[in-house]
Amino acid sequence: MTAAETPEILFPITVIVIHPRERRAKCTVRPLRGRQDIAFCNFPRMPYDLSGYVRLGLGGPILGPDDANCGLLVLDGTWRHVEPMQRAHAEIPIRSLPPLITAYPRTSKVHQDPDGGLATVEAVYAAYRLLRRDATGLLDHYHWATEFVEQNSGFWP
Repeated sequence: MTAAETPEILFPITVIVIHPRERRAKCTVRPLRGRQDIAFCNFPRMPYDLSGYVRLGLGGPILGPDDANCGLLVLDGTWRHVEPMQRAHAEIPIRSLPPLITAYPRTSKVHQDPDGGLATVEAVYAAYRLLRRDATGLLDHYHWATEFVEQNSGFWP
């Protein structure tokens, strides 16, 4: 794609922070590397200014129209590893997603995932759809994409 063909991004890029112990084989957002609207960094490094960002997570107000011009901060790691990442970014206002159903098969025998927990790529896709951003291609490499979209079809604007 040439510079002339690059679509203009009208909102801040989405920043995805990867925990160093996140297993590459299970990382659902890895195929998103190289997108113009998404940047990656490894925890605890943060090379981006997060002014005007909201952080996707549990326990905050539902992401909505008032957040349309905000950047998204997304923390990627197992639920066990996300807690220190949340503390490191506690100053970023948290926004939750509506009660969506994950299609990602949960297999942990040690830790129970919280209700409302989604695979990271599912959360990014849902946030883009709710904020009316172009979600084209976000789920192209996600094995459970069809199931996720169908199970949650009532939530998409």
